[in-house]
Amino acid sequence: MNKNKQKTTRRRFLKNSTIAAASVTLGLNTIGTPLIRSARGANERIRVGFIGVGNRGTQLLTGFLKQNDIEVAALCDVYEPYLARDYSKVDKKLLNSLGSRVPKMTEKLGNNVARYKDFRRLLDHKDIDAVVIATPDHWHAIQTIMACQAGKDVYVEKPLSITVLEGRKMVEAAKRHNRVIQVGLHRRSSKSYMQIAEHIQAGKIGKVTVARAYRISNMHPNGIGRFPDTAPPKGLDWDMWLGPRPKRPYKDNIALYKFRWWRSYSSQMANWGVHYCDAMRWMLAEQAPVSISAHGGRFALDDDRTIPDTMEIIFEMACGTLLIFGQYEASGGPALIEGEVEFRGTLGNLYTGTSGSAYKIVPSKAGQFQETNSKIQPLESKRIDGDLTVQHIRNFLDCVKTRRRTNCDMETGHRSTTFAHLANIALATKSRIEWDPKKERIINNRRANKLLHYTYRKPWKLG
Repeated sequence: MNKNKQKTTRRRFLKNSTIAAASVTLGLNTIGTPLIRSARGANERIRVGFIGVGNRGTQLLTGFLKQNDIEVAALCDVYEPYLARDYSKVDKKLLNSLGSRVPKMTEKLGNNVARYKDFRRLLDHKDIDAVVIATPDHWHAIQTIMACQAGKDVYVEKPLSITVLEGRKMVEAAKRHNRVIQVGLHRRSSKSYMQIAEHIQAGKIGKVTVARAYRISNMHPNGIGRFPDTAPPKGLDWDMWLGPRPKRPYKDNIALYKFRWWRSYSSQMANWGVHYCDAMRWMLAEQAPVSISAHGGRFALDDDRTIPDTMEIIFEMACGTLLIFGQYEASGGPALIEGEVEFRGTLGNLYTGTSGSAYKIVPSKAGQFQETNSKIQPLESKRIDGDLTVQHIRNFLDCVKTRRRTNCDMETGHRSTTFAHLANIALATKSRIEWDPKKERIINNRRANKLLHYTYRKPWKLG
């Protein structure tokens, strides 16, 4: 196939995929008929099991407890103090290292809540309707697929997976078992972002050529620190925590929170970048990048991390837009004029999450040889969103009852998580990679395709 024909085919796929995604968002299948299956009664209680109740798991548990139509049926965690919900039993070294990232665990639970160290025992419960998965990234695929096989609906935290292949297998499992899935990209439940999508897709700021977002946290000089290999704290099943990843000695700056700075278990591109890449591609009604380049490294921090302290990624989209994400952990101060995401259009710029408002549109000044009159009016919106995690949970529970698609279903979460994986692959291979979103393969670097998955440690299997 010649290059022009190949680009046309990829662009056609992206356009068709966007139409399909829009139909799903509206609760329709791709021919426009409702996606309604056997629905529950509006007042029926949903029994929920929680797998992983550490930092983010506790936040989700708190959000679910705010809903009056759920019952917490079971908890699962590989660390006994988290499972027992006993802050006083948490190892002192973890308290000193993680600080506020260790949850206080003050929620009130019923006396009949089952507790398990092995998630498979939780999934064996026939009377659990849905599970919430907030374990480290390398566990998401195995646990989600097994939950689907067990007939459970699933709320799974972002990033959806730790490899591209895992994500596709998760999509297939959800379809095969007819499960309702919500991926924890909670901006998808934001009314403000829904308005922004309407403005941008209607051409309110003209043709968008650049969208930018940054995660900035100056961790200089010590980062996540340097720690020796040691015995795991009392009550932690370290082998189960590692799961499908290779066996290795325990360090105090891996579990239970700092795994996000270790590429075997996560990355900051996956932890933060996936949120912003999801938001940017959603606003532009785009499905996937066609090329990716990344730059960065450990430029300033002296710690045990295996990911960069500084990283900048450019995603080129089929529509003719650059999506830029920067991870800056060795410097501080804002990278944008204001807000958390910037969209630069031919008529003006739009900033989200601005001080005192939900978003702001700023008209552009004319450049060389152009008329000086602005073609659009400035606009500043009022804040209309509450707690997005709670709103995302509510959408999930409503969809469990109606069997409609959630605001961030498995395919949506997979496509957005793929941005993070491709960014890490581009950096690891020091190459500009070209992506075929239909085949989900890198088309210009065979070596890079080897990073689309890895071999699990026995006995764990994918699917």
